[in-house]
Amino acid sequence: MTQKVLILGGQGRIGSSVARDLMRHTQTHITITGRSPRLSANEPMSDRLSFLQLDLADTAQLQNAIAASDLVIHCAGPFHYRDESVLRYCIQHQVNYLDVSDQVGFTRKVLSCRTDAQTGGVTAIVNTGIFPGISNSMVRLGVEQMDEPEEIHLSYVVSGSGGAGLTVLRTTFLGLLRPFPAWVDGSWQMIKPYSDRQPLELPEPYGKVHVYWYEMPETFTLPEAFPVKTVITKFGSIPDFYNHLTWIAAHIFPKAWISHPNGIEFLSHVSYRMTQVSDRFSGIGVGIYCQVNGYTAGQPAQHHSTLVHKNTAIAAGQGTGSIAQLLLSGQLQKPGVWAVEEALSTELFEQAMQSRGLQIQQKVLVQSSE
Repeated sequence: MTQKVLILGGQGRIGSSVARDLMRHTQTHITITGRSPRLSANEPMSDRLSFLQLDLADTAQLQNAIAASDLVIHCAGPFHYRDESVLRYCIQHQVNYLDVSDQVGFTRKVLSCRTDAQTGGVTAIVNTGIFPGISNSMVRLGVEQMDEPEEIHLSYVVSGSGGAGLTVLRTTFLGLLRPFPAWVDGSWQMIKPYSDRQPLELPEPYGKVHVYWYEMPETFTLPEAFPVKTVITKFGSIPDFYNHLTWIAAHIFPKAWISHPNGIEFLSHVSYRMTQVSDRFSGIGVGIYCQVNGYTAGQPAQHHSTLVHKNTAIAAGQGTGSIAQLLLSGQLQKPGVWAVEEALSTELFEQAMQSRGLQIQQKVLVQSSE
């Protein structure tokens, strides 16, 4: 029988990119949901694709849709306003689960369901996509090159809108509201968002870019997955003037104004209009920089890996789509709820990247004792 995939929020930029990737790499039937009464122009047309008008608040219809599926992919952000109910329904109906969340509070709620998912035989993987997602597996790739990993530095740069919509911009501004805990030198320390500007060098077409501290789910999932003393997570934008505007929002604007729904909507819509202009010359791509420091054969070593893609939303769709493909084929089975770096082996990750033409540049530097 044909397997069935349900993509919640499938009308968005990332949800539709996931659908396109699955159309290309699997033979599944895909149902995408949205609150609008019809397919948007983002969706690929096929007899293997159908649309379901669905509000997640309609729990009866939601559960019926989940029960009729083999895999649910949750793309209905922003995840600041979501809870773990979709995963709970998946566990109840023994349906595997993925999401594209990038929000710490939501991730913690979903991870709290690990025991129930294990008992129900459900494999659930959170934070799939590009960052978090592919980036987490790049970290695992580096950690596995070390006998003793000590420090992880993970940074992302997005050009303009990244090809995403208002939801991603809302998420960005919501992440500026308050200091967050980061694992630094073996203890949790409070960090101001969008602080400690740092230059990085990425492959072409980026070159020199700048990044700032930013809270991601990886901020806490990576220290839990790997025995390291420090995890640094940073984010930046291209053109660089967007970094300065975001810094002003983080450090100058009153937090009460930003936290108000009207304030978030104002900032998001203004930023979206600006990126519609700047995207024409900046592009909508993404760059990932990963550095793992540690020891190999008793010598200090560094593993560097980078990835660039010309369209952030498409790359996110490929990250999620590749994990969905592995679940549907039975190559990946791990009952419970996991971050990507805990669930996906490096071997399967490299196979998935190769099948999608995604090239990760990497090098290892070992300091000789001589």
